[in-house]
Amino acid sequence: MAEISASAVKELREKTGAGFMDCKRALEETGGDVDKAVALLRERGQAAAAKKADREAREGLISSYIHTGGRIGVLIEVNCETDFVARTDRFQKLVRDLAIQVAGMNPQYIDLESIPADVLAARKAELLADDSVQKKPAAIREQIVDGQLKKWLKDVCLLDQPFRDTDNSVRELVIDAVATIGENIQVRRFVRYELGEGR
Repeated sequence: MAEISASAVKELREKTGAGFMDCKRALEETGGDVDKAVALLRERGQAAAAKKADREAREGLISSYIHTGGRIGVLIEVNCETDFVARTDRFQKLVRDLAIQVAGMNPQYIDLESIPADVLAARKAELLADDSVQKKPAAIREQIVDGQLKKWLKDVCLLDQPFRDTDNSVRELVIDAVATIGENIQVRRFVRYELGEGR
């Protein structure tokens, strides 16, 4: 077994936010490869998040973010299981990061499940009626529309959007937080205001 240095454990902890022993075990299992250990911890985090998904999350925070210059503002509610976790710096940072994401990327919905069925059907019909899709063979039109729909979801659904300048989605950010914090976390709702909007 490879000798795991404290600096490698520290580096992995900084990248993932996972506990010391979890990082050490992941590094031992991957022969000291930090990138593989990150992937392993992420897999374990997703499994842990799936186990916690059915737990009730009624505590949490309602937070606000006003973008520099006061032209964009966001109110967001993010829930967790206990008020103890809601007061932690890690949870509060997550909520702030989500509010900034909403301000910058202007999502319309939380995820696919929160899009009204009529809106989803109308978008699918619009994509299917597009001339570029109609010119394709009938057998592959549905696949093309599904691909375009997935791309659209990345624009309009908060959890499907890429998180800032990373390769991770906002959903992965939340899953990582669930794994690190140890409680179910859900984005309940948000509203974004932009100066002069709606006139």
